[in-house]
Amino acid sequence: MNFKSTAIVLATTLISGISYAQTQTAPLENFKPSSLNQPGQEYPEVNSQGYARFRITAPKADSVKVSLGLGGTKGGTPLTKVTDSVWMGTTAGPMEEGFHYYHLTVDGGVFNDPCTLNFYGSTRWESGIEIPAHDQDFYALKNVPHGHVAKNSWFFD
Repeated sequence: MNFKSTAIVLATTLISGISYAQTQTAPLENFKPSSLNQPGQEYPEVNSQGYARFRITAPKADSVKVSLGLGGTKGGTPLTKVTDSVWMGTTAGPMEEGFHYYHLTVDGGVFNDPCTLNFYGSTRWESGIEIPAHDQDFYALKNVPHGHVAKNSWFFD
């Protein structure tokens, strides 16, 4: 490769890297508790874009990670220690709409999140989180007028 083609490749790489960095934005801060949390629990939370935020209390832990998907094959979200005992983290990107199994890995041990309901799947009991669908209102039960049902038997009399 000559100097001119090397410079073109380098410039293209830099420009594409800059444009990629500009397209990534921080998640909206409209997080709400997941519909599958235990009663009274605030975390995990989900936002309108499909990001999930987790908060775990593990005072003696050295590392905490949330593994999403079957056996954690969809990757994981490392949590950061924010106080002496609290770890928090947000998924790197939006998750697909719908139900997701997940578990916690604390210092190499696998645990369910005590703040959520547990579901049997992936051949074991795991925590669950629901990313609301944008069209969820279409399928929701609604209180609508139903009319009147009556039996008219004048034809058979």
